[in-house]
Amino acid sequence: MRAAPLHLEAGSDVRLTLEQFARQSDATGFVLSVVGNLSRAAFACPDRPAATIISGELEIITLQGTISPNGVHLHLSFSDAECQVWGGHLEPGTLVLRGADLLVGLLEEAARPAPGPRVKIAVLPGCPYSIRALRMLRTLAIPYLEIAPDGAGPVPQLFIDGVAIGGYDALAELHGRGELEALRP
Repeated sequence: MRAAPLHLEAGSDVRLTLEQFARQSDATGFVLSVVGNLSRAAFACPDRPAATIISGELEIITLQGTISPNGVHLHLSFSDAECQVWGGHLEPGTLVLRGADLLVGLLEEAARPAPGPRVKIAVLPGCPYSIRALRMLRTLAIPYLEIAPDGAGPVPQLFIDGVAIGGYDALAELHGRGELEALRP
């Protein structure tokens, strides 16, 4: 993880700034901390059709959630001049009053989830070794994709990252050596 400090100037839209930051840095991560104040807070409350908007001198208490190039999911809590606490899903239109400093934790490239399962397995219904291989993958919580057998050789046929590793015995051997752990989410 890499920490990235962000300073938001007066008038900055908190949500739009974080969305833009995630897109520009092509990064996935989460908000670690925040200190600052707002002139306007726009937030979504459960079961309300529109955002709630509060204006005034508002002190940020927390801002937490995730950011990615595909969007953000952030929760905001803040207090008003009477120290009443408000909160909900951060919406566009939340504006910084004098300034806000955020610390965002960015995940390294290797930590991003793979686009699909790394394991592919060709099985035949009723085949005891196919059933055992599928049970092992499910028990170990290893994501997999079932494919049709190519007709050459026995089943199951297992592939990890596109490389043929063999059948059930090869899978069991990899498990015995602890080499399947890297395939778990």
